Amino acid sequence: MQKARIKIASTDIDKVNEVCQYIKDIAEKTGVVMRGPIALPTKKLKVTTRKSPSGEGKASWERYEMRIHKRLIDLSLDERALRLVMRVQIPEGLNIEIEMVD
Repeated sequence: MQKARIKIASTDIDKVNEVCQYIKDIAEKTGVVMRGPIALPTKKLKVTTRKSPSGEGKASWERYEMRIHKRLIDLSLDERALRLVMRVQIPEGLNIEIEMVD
């Protein structure tokens, strides 16, 4: 049986959860079998820089971290449900990838 695998990634967890809930509502309305949202490991990108512009003075450091949250959703293939998923409003900074899987 074919299914659509939807991968959602963003630095904002609220946007990710909002889109997942929207897709979940579509699945309930159309009666499509849905697995997920499955939380994939959060990627943490860390950057450490020196506070002082020159090498003089106290050795103090700034630490920055960016987290990338990911979710995976499997929908059984239904043309109507897939069309509705394609029309979902995607917020700025959110990445959605849809692929067909056997």
